[in-house]
Amino acid sequence: MSARPPARAALLALPLLPLLPLLAACGDTGGPVGAGPAPTASGPVHLWPERKGASVPPAEPGGAPPEYVQGLPPVTGQNVHQVDPVALVQAELAAHPDTDVGPDGMPPETVAAIKTCGQAGQPREKCPVLAPYYRDLTGNGVDELVVGIEMPDRMMSVRAYTADPDGRLNRIMATTQTLVTVELAGQDVILRMPSGNPGYELVTAWSWDERQRTMLPTREQIVRLPGTAQSPSASPPLKPSAEGTP
Repeated sequence: MSARPPARAALLALPLLPLLPLLAACGDTGGPVGAGPAPTASGPVHLWPERKGASVPPAEPGGAPPEYVQGLPPVTGQNVHQVDPVALVQAELAAHPDTDVGPDGMPPETVAAIKTCGQAGQPREKCPVLAPYYRDLTGNGVDELVVGIEMPDRMMSVRAYTADPDGRLNRIMATTQTLVTVELAGQDVILRMPSGNPGYELVTAWSWDERQRTMLPTREQIVRLPGTAQSPSASPPLKPSAEGTP
């Protein structure tokens, strides 16, 4: 009984013997060749560990309260394609009159131009409210509405809205920046801004935060302008679409 295990081990090892010459010849036939010892991984080093860092206050348990748009009829089936973006921005102006700072802030000339959008004799291109875009930003399977408002000096207000099951429009993003471009990438809104350093842009990605129930600036980086060394590949421009996701 004690001699069987070694005999079985020897039999199992026999088929492996013919493979040894093949493995030894891999370097001669264009196959994989060992690259030598891998460098030792280096983890992050905590600098000045004795320093007491700033504290981060905890988020509110319920997140930021929804900011519902007042003065608009509810939409059916959470379909934001039913919403007139000009009427939407005009309703927000009515709810926040004479506001020049914050997410609702606008200069007086922009407010005056928005109030005349759609009136007889007013050219569409003179309206600061740009053609809308649609994209599922929250992952709920339906489109959200992205609105841009042009302001003087290349400033732009970018806003995003979602509809709840009751048909109410909830504004989930509002920021005003000096913008180079605005892009949609997956479920993110990407803002490109001058960085202050020649040849570079500041890129900020706004993403849906399920806990806060709003869009937040989640990633930020400084990148080289296209055409310079190591520049990121340029994204194709998006085209406005009033009926579907671009």
